[in-house]
Amino acid sequence: MCRHAAWLGTRQPLTSLIDEPEHGLLKQSYAPRHQRHGMINADGFGVGWYNEARAEPVRYRRTVPIWSDANLPALAQVARSHCLLAAVRSATAGMPIEETATAPFTEGTWLLSHNGRVARDALADLGEDLAARAESTCDAAWVAAAVFLRRRAGLDLGEALAEVVSRAGEKDPAARLNLLAADGASLAATVWGDTLFFHLDDRSGGVLVASEPLHDRPGWQAVPARSLLLVSPGGGVRVQPL
Repeated sequence: MCRHAAWLGTRQPLTSLIDEPEHGLLKQSYAPRHQRHGMINADGFGVGWYNEARAEPVRYRRTVPIWSDANLPALAQVARSHCLLAAVRSATAGMPIEETATAPFTEGTWLLSHNGRVARDALADLGEDLAARAESTCDAAWVAAAVFLRRRAGLDLGEALAEVVSRAGEKDPAARLNLLAADGASLAATVWGDTLFFHLDDRSGGVLVASEPLHDRPGWQAVPARSLLLVSPGGGVRVQPL
C-alpha cells in the first residue's frame, strides 16, 4: 500500500519525516500502525525537497528498503527545506520494482506520491498516450502522468489531483487513490481508500501531512474519506469533499 508524508512551513531536515519522530517513515516501513493493505513497505523509497539553488525540486529514490540505505541518514540530516515530501513503497502485485516506479514522481516544480492501486484501464482516457508519458509501467507512474498533464493545462495542484482521482475512482470502484503532492509553495492530498492525517505544528510554524501520525503528540486530525486536503503557506488547511 505504501506510506507517505510531507511538510510545509519553516525549514526542517528530512529527518523530521524519516527517523526523528518515533513513528516516522523509517518505522512505518516495517511497522505501520494504520495501513489497511500490506504489512511492510520494503520495495523502495523516495524523498524530495526544494532548494533555492534550483527551480525544480531535488529528488533521491532507491529500490532498496529505506532501512538498508547507508547514505540516507547523513543526507537526511543536511537536506533542509520549507517543503519536504517522502514515501516508502509496498509494490502492488505485478508492478515493477524499479526507481522509475518509486515516488516521488516529478515534473517542473511538482512532486507527487501515490499510495494504493488502480487499474491502468481506468486511467487510459485521462490523457493521450499515458503509457509513453509515464516514467514506468506501474499504476502510480500513470497516475502521476495524468496529474502532470493537468499541470500543463493550467490546473492548480488541488484541481489536478481532484480531477484525476474522481475520474479514475469512478472507472475503478476498487481503486485506492491516496495522493500527496507539493509544488514548493503548497501541499495537496486526497483520501480515497486509506487513511490520511494532518498536524498543525505551532512550535515550528507549519503543517505535517502523513498517511498516519508520525508521533504521539496531541493534535493529529484524520481527514474524512473521499476528501481533498489543501495546505497553503502560513499553515492554512482546508478540507473539501471529492
